[in-house]
Amino acid sequence: MSQDVVIRARQLTKEFLRDSFHVVALKDVELEVRRGEYLALMGPSGSGKSTLLHLIAAMDRPTAGRIEVLGSDVSSMADSEMAKWRNRHIGFVFQNFNLIPVLTAIENVELPLKLTHLKKGERVQHAATALKLVGLGDRMDHYPRQLSGGQEQRVAIARAIVTDPDIILCDEPTGNLDAGSANEVLELLRRLNQQFGKTIVMVTHDPHAAHFATHIRYIDKGELLPEDRKPGDWS
Repeated sequence: MSQDVVIRARQLTKEFLRDSFHVVALKDVELEVRRGEYLALMGPSGSGKSTLLHLIAAMDRPTAGRIEVLGSDVSSMADSEMAKWRNRHIGFVFQNFNLIPVLTAIENVELPLKLTHLKKGERVQHAATALKLVGLGDRMDHYPRQLSGGQEQRVAIARAIVTDPDIILCDEPTGNLDAGSANEVLELLRRLNQQFGKTIVMVTHDPHAAHFATHIRYIDKGELLPEDRKPGDWS
């Protein structure tokens, strides 16, 4: 793998059986993402963009084809190896935040560090640093119910970056936010890319969100369109 290419998919295919129906979620996807790139994957609901994100994160396995991330063939890893690899290299931001309600902001951010060899004091220090970086240094002891949607998503981003991952993957990170909160989150992601050099892949159906990225690719009916092509208007 070229030193600058951190994600490479070759003929990547994912198929599902749902209620006896055969669904081709991805078909022969060819993709390269270079270190420091901020890629937006656009497509309508059901186009396969979230499926592709989950394959990059080693959260699922392809039916056929190959995907290499940071030089590792993630599709061939054992389940236990995949979990350790993902915690070390991938930060994942979900649309629904996925914060634990009974934990404070700093306790939520600390969670990924519990899989490392850091001591408790070191984990808390790292979590506090991540929360300060996303502008929530004064909300560390707040529970998710005490935060706005935008603040919850920033806590989720802090959790995603607390291990200093190589790649940040975002699945519709602004889908549940109002316009103002969405812009705050998008500006934060752009800062992580531009100032800290993080490689980001963001799935979105929102053209406004996509234009914060440095590159945009389109997925339609499980197929990744060539870079010089885009589909017509989606309903």
